[in-house]
Amino acid sequence: MRRAVFVDRDGTITKEGEWIRHPGALELVDGAGEALRALHQAGFLVVMYSNQSAVARGMITEEGLADIHEQLQRLLEAQGERLDAIYYCPHHPTAGVGQYRVVCDCRKPKPGLVLQAAREMNIDLAGSWCVGDMARDLDAGRAAGVRGILVATGKGVEEFARMKGEGRPPEWFEPDITAATRRILSLTQIDGAD
Repeated sequence: MRRAVFVDRDGTITKEGEWIRHPGALELVDGAGEALRALHQAGFLVVMYSNQSAVARGMITEEGLADIHEQLQRLLEAQGERLDAIYYCPHHPTAGVGQYRVVCDCRKPKPGLVLQAAREMNIDLAGSWCVGDMARDLDAGRAAGVRGILVATGKGVEEFARMKGEGRPPEWFEPDITAATRRILSLTQIDGAD
């Protein structure tokens, strides 16, 4: 079994946007390629897990989303990096249209995307991490037995305040994906898991 770091897309490895509807709107956060490289060098798979309700809302098609994700891989490849896999939820329980309006198991905070990746990629969840800018990113990981780090990029600052106000602050809160990667590598060494 292999360890993985599950990374959210918008606000975590790409800059937060209103709705990303075309490949040209996608932009990596500073340090994304270097962070992924450090994780790969440490033996982690890097797997993106993302809610993409723009599909459910009829703003883009799944084919359009595939084009966006191909552009994401091209941007990373330009920095000598890649995502090992991309998992996404196209559904929404109330704002979706047609077949996409459904209560599913893959929409974060449910753990469906993480569990699917674990099955398909033989991932050791106890040795893995998730990184995101929303509580739901961490909640999805936690429900699957994965430790999580909230990042301040994207919506992270507001999420940290909300989580703290609810009496459930994240165990780790870091400025960005670079700092989260340093934290993961530091704690992995402490755990003796490498």
